[in-house]
Amino acid sequence: MARKKAALDFEQSLAELQQLVERLESGELSLEDSLTCFEQGIGLTRECQAALNQAEQKVQILLERDGKLEPAPFQTDEDA
Repeated sequence: MARKKAALDFEQSLAELQQLVERLESGELSLEDSLTCFEQGIGLTRECQAALNQAEQKVQILLERDGKLEPAPFQTDEDA
C-alpha cells in the first residue's frame, strides 16, 4: 500500500507542478501570484526529485545484489 501511495503522491505532485507551469506561462498572473506559484513549484520539484532519488536507489540496490533481483533495505530521508 505504501508503494502505491508514494506513486500516487509523485503523480499528483507532478500534475500540480505541470498546472503551475501552465499558469506561469500564461502570463496572466500578477507578480505576487507568480512568485507564490514559483515557490510552490520549487517545493513540488523537490518532492518529485526526492521520490525519483529513492526510486533510483531502489533500482541500484536491486542491480547490485550479485546479479540477482533481491530487494534489500535502504535508508530514506525519513529514517534519518
